[in-house]
Amino acid sequence: MKTLFTVPIGGGIKIQESLVVMWIAMAVIIVFMLLATRKLSVENPGKGQLALEWAHEKFKGFFGRLVGPNAKGYVPYFMFLVMFIAVMNLLPLFGFAQPTKDLNITVGMALMSIFLVEFANIRARGFGGFLKSFKHPTMMMLPFNILDIFIRLFSLSMRLFGNMLGGFVIMELIHIAVPVVVPAIAGLYFDIFDGLLQAFIFAFLTSLYIGEATEDLEAE
Repeated sequence: MKTLFTVPIGGGIKIQESLVVMWIAMAVIIVFMLLATRKLSVENPGKGQLALEWAHEKFKGFFGRLVGPNAKGYVPYFMFLVMFIAVMNLLPLFGFAQPTKDLNITVGMALMSIFLVEFANIRARGFGGFLKSFKHPTMMMLPFNILDIFIRLFSLSMRLFGNMLGGFVIMELIHIAVPVVVPAIAGLYFDIFDGLLQAFIFAFLTSLYIGEATEDLEAE
């Protein structure tokens, strides 16, 4: 990713194009939410409000069942992840660079999710229970459970990065080999379907990790 500008602080902070596009995705979501919730009504809800409420209930129910009763408070985060990553993956359709094919962006998002997983673990079990979870089910699993944190971080970041970069490379090859018709058809998958799918998978895996971190100790 190219550098768009440099902030003259501490020798210069380079601002990459992917970071700027990520900010644009944030702005798009904020504007959309402001517009979508501007005229909410209990008595006479419009079609847009009904569609949003339907989508909200579907996602809330899905992730709520997935994580269980101990982690329902984290469901809004999962829904935000789906929306945020989906918007970033769809922005290239409007001529923007794709932030998620920048490893720095996907690692940053994975770090945020893994931090939340460990926070949920501590909040659900206490700090003592959090430490105890690393030697579950036996003390021999201690190094593997510690390593699992880094494996999850690697898995989340590389899966999103790899799929988005791979789709970009394939689309570029298709444009070179078959510049007419085929790129438009392939774009329906790589630019739209795969982008939405990867957004869902990232949130899905995060919810699985948090559900596991907050499960009842008595059941272990």
